[in-house]
Amino acid sequence: MIVSRKTLWTSRIMSGIVVLFLIFDGVTKLITIKPVVEGMHQLGYPVPLAPVIGSILLICVLLYVIPRSAPLGAILLTGYLGGAVASQLRIGMPLFSYTLAPIYVAALAWGGLYLRDSRVRALFAPRAS
Repeated sequence: MIVSRKTLWTSRIMSGIVVLFLIFDGVTKLITIKPVVEGMHQLGYPVPLAPVIGSILLICVLLYVIPRSAPLGAILLTGYLGGAVASQLRIGMPLFSYTLAPIYVAALAWGGLYLRDSRVRALFAPRAS
């Protein structure tokens, strides 16, 4: 099934927001700016892990933006963002503003992928029993 122009652009905007946000997050972890250092301390992670976490995130984002590997990238991003939820829960951050924010990002990523990728739509298509 071919998607309409409107659907394609909606998916690109949804995915673009996710990609820009996650690239920003990954790059700030690579260069370990002051807010990253503070966040790492608050979450209880050693600061030298920030570039490692940033590199993992950027690899997942790269896989997400390549059409052929986008479903794998979305799966890996979901795992990464699940770890962010667990970290936020562990330190008792506010639920809707901080703890669930990674889930909002994952939903946007999967929504954009669903709209633009027929393989993903086929996975979620109703099946006749």
